[in-house]
Amino acid sequence: MQLTEISSYAMPMANKLFAITTVLLATAFGAAQSTTPNLRPRASDLGLKVGVLPSGPLDAITDVAGVEVGQTTIIRGADIRTGVTAVLPHSGNLYREKVPGAIFVGNGFGKLMGSTQVDEMGDIETPILLTSTTSVSRVADALISYMLALPGNEDVLSINPVVGETNDGYLSDIRGRHITPDDVFAALKSAKSGPVEEGDVGAGTGTVVFGWKGGIGTSSRRLPTNLGGYTVGVLVQTNFGGVLTIAGAPVGQELGQYYLRKELQQAGSGKDKADGSCMIVVATDAPLDARNL
Repeated sequence: MQLTEISSYAMPMANKLFAITTVLLATAFGAAQSTTPNLRPRASDLGLKVGVLPSGPLDAITDVAGVEVGQTTIIRGADIRTGVTAVLPHSGNLYREKVPGAIFVGNGFGKLMGSTQVDEMGDIETPILLTSTTSVSRVADALISYMLALPGNEDVLSINPVVGETNDGYLSDIRGRHITPDDVFAALKSAKSGPVEEGDVGAGTGTVVFGWKGGIGTSSRRLPTNLGGYTVGVLVQTNFGGVLTIAGAPVGQELGQYYLRKELQQAGSGKDKADGSCMIVVATDAPLDARNL
């Protein structure tokens, strides 16, 4: 599914765009918010570059002015690896300052809550939260409570929470539904601009990708000034398989871990899977509306 929206906080209404893209294929430990900085180099730090456009200064979704990200990482015992990632188009009251948006479904096996109203009305009125599949309803309930409690929303009777997911059941006790309202509130209240923590954090704590550990990733690209100078930022929750390729390099094949490897080598059925899910949140300051998105 994909959701796209234009944020209006501190900017003209048609001056910022925000999007969620969910491409759903089919997949599959105590609680504390992670504050550990990224210690591993990012792809860009290693000189890996995808495409011809330059990245923003942070190479993150927060390069789009006003966008904020907050995360709660839950690691408890040997079998709980889950969490919440919150993406805020702006830091104001989203119900009162809605942002135009759209949703695109690239294979409908997901449980993205809130898509119907976005499709019908073309706007988003809450932060966008990502989490574990079976926790969508619990996270949405907490998000509704958060929005109703905001100053200025005392007369609000209905809230349309936007909550996406991937299945972290391979590494976590997904049946336990361990995410609490406090975990959701922590992700929302910790949301900020600036660098975005990546990897084994938030909604990506228990996910898998290409047979390795998955997680949360982010990047951005900027158009040349003579083409508007607009920025596009993305944040992804990865949880899928296939054949890993980076900037054209067949990394998965070189490392001997890819979809159908054992079958192609006639070594019997393997565990490499091409199924899974991916949630992609896309933000931009390009002047687009819901129909454009």
